[in-house]
Formats: sequence, C-alpha cells, structure tokens
Amino acid sequence: MAEQYQYTLYTYFRSSCSARIRIAALLKGISLDYKFIHLVKGEQLTREYKTHNPSASVPTLIVTDVKSGKTAATIRQSPAILEYFEEARPDLPRLLPPPDDPVGRARVRELFDIIACDIQPVTNLRVLNFIKPLDVEAKDWQRHFMSLGLRAYEELLKQYSGKYSVGDEVSMADCALTPAIDNALRFGVDVKTEFPQTWKVWENLKVIEAFQKGRWNCQDDTPDELKGKE
Repeated sequence: MAEQYQYTLYTYFRSSCSARIRIAALLKGISLDYKFIHLVKGEQLTREYKTHNPSASVPTLIVTDVKSGKTAATIRQSPAILEYFEEARPDLPRLLPPPDDPVGRARVRELFDIIACDIQPVTNLRVLNFIKPLDVEAKDWQRHFMSLGLRAYEELLKQYSGKYSVGDEVSMADCALTPAIDNALRFGVDVKTEFPQTWKVWENLKVIEAFQKGRWNCQDDTPDELKGKE
C-alpha cells in the first residue's frame, strides 16, 4: 500500500528535540526526509525558515499529501509531532500505552515532560546565548539544571521502570531520555554515579538500532570529526 503522506523533518544533529523525532520515526518505521538547520550558524533565524516555524527552533515536521503535493500539516514542537505520529498512525508500533491504560499513558507523559519542560528549555542554545554576558559559566548552568531534572526522573524510575523507563516497553519517554543523557554526559554530569537507575535504562536503550541511528553522532549533518564519537 502506497504511503498517503511524505514527511520532511527540519533537524539539527545536536538538537535533542530533533533526536526524539528521529528515534521515534525509526522505531515506528516512518521514513523521514531531512532538511538541516544549523543552529549555531543561525539558520533558524532566516525569514524563509521562520515562515515554517515562527519559534525559530527545530524540529519542524512538514506533512505533504503525496497525491496532491500540497502541505497537509506543519507541526513545530516535538511533543506535538510525537503525539501526531501516535494518533495519525495507530497501525504502527506504539510509543504510548493504549487508551485503556490512562495511568500508563500518564506515566510516560510525566517522564517525557520532565525532560521536555524542566530540563531542555533552560539548557538550549538561546538560553545559553542570553546568559553569556552574565557571570555564569555555561557548563555550570547546564550541569545544575540537567541534574535537577534527572534527579526527579531517577526517583520516578524507581517506581515505574522495568527494562525501560516505564516497564518493559519502549516509550516516548525513552525517546526523550537518550538525547538528554547524551547532553548531560557532554557537559560533565556523572550520570552513572548520581543516577544509577537512569543509567541502567539508558544502557538498555542505547543498544537498540533506532536509538543508535537517531543519535547526534551519526547524522548526515554531523561534522566528520564528530561522527562516531561518544
């Protein structure tokens, strides 16, 4: 059966929000065409890109009707994109428990939101650029806020986790966790020692092919000198 829609993802190799979508699409078997937006070079600030995403951020998903060639939807935030995949393609592997398990769904969303709401917004590039004139070391800032969020995640994993963040099924929470851990390690958070339950889940996830292929270090826009790095 031919696909009804084509999916184009505006992404950046270091963007943890983009990584969530790359991983989820790989888990579900959704093919994405990538367009690369270099955040450090400010390509997200161009007039052309801001017509797609007024927030001047990534990811942005463009859904195109294959038959007509027209844009069916433009979705601009990773939580909305992930929920769209769940609702628009219920035939594909799920990253949320089924609707008859509202508690399970709430647990996945709760963990996802710790990363998406508590950690990522205060550690992204625009915030770091804003604090440059202040007497704050960027790495200290990153470690502080990442550790606060991961501490909360760790405590909930003690209640919710099995092999993965919520039981033994990979979920949206895991799609958010792995790029968050990559960032935490980059900025010197001792995840293995400070958050052992989180580390155990991360170790289980990072051997899965979709998580490997969706990581920052093997994207087409990853600089050659960084490809394959941990």
